[in-house]
Amino acid sequence: MPQLIVADFLPQLIWLAITFGALYFIISRLAIPKIGSAIEQRHGRIAADVAEASRLKEDTEKAIETYEAALAEARANAHAIVSENRAQMTAEINKEASALDERLAKKLAEAEVSIAKTRDAAMAQVTGIAQDTTEAIVTELLGKKPTKAAISSAVSSAAKG
Repeated sequence: MPQLIVADFLPQLIWLAITFGALYFIISRLAIPKIGSAIEQRHGRIAADVAEASRLKEDTEKAIETYEAALAEARANAHAIVSENRAQMTAEINKEASALDERLAKKLAEAEVSIAKTRDAAMAQVTGIAQDTTEAIVTELLGKKPTKAAISSAVSSAAKG
């Protein structure tokens, strides 16, 4: 193997140094700056993206705060409307209930008057029927007809108790 010949070591080492020097020069002057600029661009883009993400996050948080404030205001308005409607409905119900109570009280009073009239008319008829019945019973039992005054006084005293 020619690489292992000791007499050829010095020229091989010189060519090795020249090759590595040229390679180092080419890489340091051409490749490394391109790679460095690509890395810097990437870092710049990442920094810009992080800044944009931070800005968007702040905008989102502001939008959420605005939304929550609007939602809270809408809830408060809804509760106010519900309370107002509830108060109006309660007032209407109470008004209608009192009007109904008045109508029922009038009908009850009319019914009581009607019942009293009917009862008085029935009692008048009962008194007449009782007098006729008493007259018929006394006539049947005693054989003589009693006077109207006697029958009236007997029926009225029996009715009183």
